[in-house]
Parts: sequence; structure tokens; C-alpha cells
Amino acid sequence: MDADVIVVGSGVGGSMAAYALGKAGVKVAMFEAGRHYDPESETPMMNWDREAPLRAVGTPDKPFGYYDATVDGGWQVPGEPYTVADGSTFTWWRSRMLGGRTNHWARHVPRFGPLDFKPYSRDGLGVDWPIDYDEIKPWYDRAERLMGVIGENIDLPNVPPSPASVRQPPPVPRVPELLLKAACDDLGIPCIAPPRAVITRPIDGRDACFYASPCDRGCSIRANFQAVTVLLPPALATGNVTVTTDAMVAEVLLDQAGKANGIRYVDKKTGEWREARAKAVVLAASACESARILLNSKSGNFPNGLGNSSGQVGRNLMDTVGFGMGARVPALEGRPRYNEDGISFAHVYMPWWQDDRHKELGFPRGYHLEVWGDWTKHPGMGHGWNSLNFDGFGPGLREHMRRSFGTTIGMAGRGEMIPNDDCFCELDPQVKDRWGIPVLRFHWKWSEHEIRQAEHMRSTMLRIFDRIGAKLDNPKDAEGPVKISAGGEMIHEVGTARMGGDRKSSVVDPTGQAWDVPGLWLMDGSVLPSNPDKNPTLTIMALAWRSSVAMLKASKGARA
Repeated sequence: MDADVIVVGSGVGGSMAAYALGKAGVKVAMFEAGRHYDPESETPMMNWDREAPLRAVGTPDKPFGYYDATVDGGWQVPGEPYTVADGSTFTWWRSRMLGGRTNHWARHVPRFGPLDFKPYSRDGLGVDWPIDYDEIKPWYDRAERLMGVIGENIDLPNVPPSPASVRQPPPVPRVPELLLKAACDDLGIPCIAPPRAVITRPIDGRDACFYASPCDRGCSIRANFQAVTVLLPPALATGNVTVTTDAMVAEVLLDQAGKANGIRYVDKKTGEWREARAKAVVLAASACESARILLNSKSGNFPNGLGNSSGQVGRNLMDTVGFGMGARVPALEGRPRYNEDGISFAHVYMPWWQDDRHKELGFPRGYHLEVWGDWTKHPGMGHGWNSLNFDGFGPGLREHMRRSFGTTIGMAGRGEMIPNDDCFCELDPQVKDRWGIPVLRFHWKWSEHEIRQAEHMRSTMLRIFDRIGAKLDNPKDAEGPVKISAGGEMIHEVGTARMGGDRKSSVVDPTGQAWDVPGLWLMDGSVLPSNPDKNPTLTIMALAWRSSVAMLKASKGARA
């Protein structure tokens, strides 16, 4: 036996499992499909954009900019294709690096609210979770303390507060954000400091953010949350955790009794196939990757994929509903300048405030609005020429930049998707990756619920923009069919192996253990039965910690 537990994936779920189990004395062998990554030595925190190729703008290899923390992944990964069914539009982001998506994300970490755990009971759509908010609340508290979270509480029934001792103070709003807040106050829309996984006070040997470098580059001082700086170092320090990178897992192995006891994987550097054995297996490779591993783990007892007696593996695929618009605010032109440093994200956001009006609004559930603007960074490529249509150079251009920079405000709606039968992933019957492993084929279609929700996002944004006298960057955004995001574009895929109280309609039990396979646990976004308007990372971390403790209890005599 190589270890007590094998963990597949090093993102927030896998690293949380390694942390919790390793500290409990369990021998953990972690396997990551991407390469090793060390933010403390690799992050170009203090580099100027002008020092990078193409002034740090996006490239096919670096779609989010040259300095983005992602080092070995993206929308397309060489040798690792996926396919999309005719009539569907879906794009799949894979990080392929130690720490997974915790290296590349907005670090927006709201808690799911009480209504989010019982959506079916509320409106008859989707399914209820087999747990409620009170059951996960203490795990949220623990996760926030360990993660390090700033933010502001608000008295809204489905936006749970954090204990005063948990959240750190957020940075104050900047001038454009104060303008937005004033407009929202007039319109009766809440506008508060968002929960972000960035610290403003030192904790656990981590330095506070000093507002000098974009978070999406990674953080060598560990002020923002990344699994590779917050979870893995203390896990490795126990001496109980080992990490193998460049290990593409193809399937889960079972012993003669049908218990999960290992994995089969390929060493991506050498092309050599290997096996690893343990007493239990945790899949935390991301919602779609974990589904792919289960579907590829076929046998006589599991002809449709491991743990798939319910037929739900790969089904119920959800992403966050996304819609956004940008605008220029003439009232901000030529304003006095002051120190506008802060975290590299907006200091305000608008949580959903109309939970009691979903019937009259014409769509179920809700959304929140995130904010962005050019006041959080210095002028980049295209600012003077493309964004504001300036035709000139030299002193005129410089004066134009001084007057106009910091006048752009954007809003991004992030809403709940209802699971539907048209959104799922399955194995492509013909296409395989470079190692001969069958790849996923995605099916995707937004329903009228999401389209109407996105239309409401747009109307809300237009009301706010109108209140501050903003001019849309693209006036056509206000007309015609709403330009809703593509499936997968928000990088919030969940639901492909959902938890439930009935094995006939779910893949894992309320603790995260597979109904069909003793010793197999899932600890990533695949287990979420619904995808509320709150970003899922904090909930995945809290559930993984809870599942890790359940695994420890199971190993001592409960169901295993």
C-alpha cells in the first residue's frame, strides 16, 4: 500500500483534503495533472506591464495576460482536447498546475445562503441539498479563518454574515466606487464591500496585502489565498503528504471486494503508465475532470462508469450565468488624483436583494453584480486608442490619458443557473487525448430561466449607468437579445456528481462518499446539487473539510 489516501487534484478541494487529513496523521499521496508551481519564486509581482512581451496583453497561450498566474493550462491544452456537440457552445478552462484554479480566480468568496440549500422546496426547480445552511455554517467559519477573508456583512436573509472574529476589515471604496454606491443607494440596491480571499491584516505568518501587484499574477507574500501558499505548505510540513505532479489520472482502481484502492495514471513527462494504491481515493480534479475519470473507470460491475448506477455522473452540469457591460463616466474626467491603491479587484459589489420577488420578476433565483474599472491599474495597451477612440500621439495623447484614465466602470452579473437535461458531459465515442484516454464531449443550452435573468441584469446595469451619467462603451449592448456568456466561460462548472439523500438520483451521499463504491470520495465542485449566484470556491473548501472529517470517522468504524 503506497498511502492511506490518494487525492487526485490539488485545487481548493484536493489541497483542503490533504491539509485536513495530513494534520490528522493520515498518509496522503496527492496526484496533480499539471506541473509544479511555486508562487514565491515564479510570481513577477513587481514587474511593469511594459517589461513583458506585447506589453503583457493576452495571447493564445496566455488569454488573461502575459503575467497571469496560469503556467500550463488554458481554454485549450495541447494534446488534451475536448469536443462540443453540434448546436452547443461550451468552453472548458483547465489550469494544469499545482494549486489548480486557486492560482487564477477573482477570490470572491460569498457563503451560500439558507435558501440556496433548499431551492426545490422554494420553487419546484432543481433539487434540494441533503444538508442545510446550519450544518455547513461551522465549516464556513473554519474555512474563512484559514483562507483569510475581508468583507462587509449586510442584513439580507440569503446573504449570511460571518462572525465578527472571522472577516478582516476591507479597504475603503475609491472615488468611482463611491459614485456607484451613491447611485445604488438612490435606487434601493445594496452596495457593500465584497467578501474576498485577500488579507489586510497578517495571519499565520502571511503578510497583509500591500496593494502593489495584481492578484491574478499569484502572490509571493501569501496575502491572497492560493492552495500552494496557504494549504499545501502546512500539509507538507506534517511529513504525511507527498505530491506527484504531471500525473494524468485515467481511472480509479478497485480491490476484489469492490472498494476503491488506487488509481491508474500516466507520467506526462515520460509517457509511462503507473499505478498507485491506497486504502481510499479522493477525486478533486474539478467537476468535469472528476466526471471524466469516473466515466472512464468502467468494468463489468460498472459498464456506464464508476459510481454511476444513478446515471447522474456527467449530468446536471452547471456554470454561472454571466453578462457584463462597460461604460465611460464623463463626470470622472479630469478629477483630482489621489492614492487609489487597493486590492486588484473592486472594493464594492451588489448582492442579490430581491429573494422575495422571484415570481413577479419572471425568473427564479437571482444574481449579484461585480464591478470593475480602469482605476485599479495603470494605462495598458489600447487604452488611449481603442477604448476612448483617441486619434493622436505625443503631448495630446498624454493629456488625453491624464484626463480620461480612471473613467471606465464595468459591471458583471453573476447569476444562478438551474440544472437542465440539455447540459451535461459524456465520453466522446471516438476522440482520445495524446495518451489514449477518451475525452469529454459537452452538451450545453441555456434555458429561458437564465436568459430572462440575464435580461434583468442588463436592465439593472442600465439603471445604474443612467443614474451616474455613464456612456456605454458599446451602445448595442443595450439592445436586442442579451449576450449571455458561453457555457463554461465563467469557470464555475459544478454538479456532475451531485450529492443527495437518495442513491437513485445522486452520486455521493451527504458526506461526499460515493453511494456505489466504498472508499471513494468526491471533494470538488462536482458534488454541488445547485449553483447559486455565489461563487463556489468557499463552499467547495468547506465541504471538502467536512468530508475529510467524515472520512476520518468512517475509517474508525462507520460506513467505509
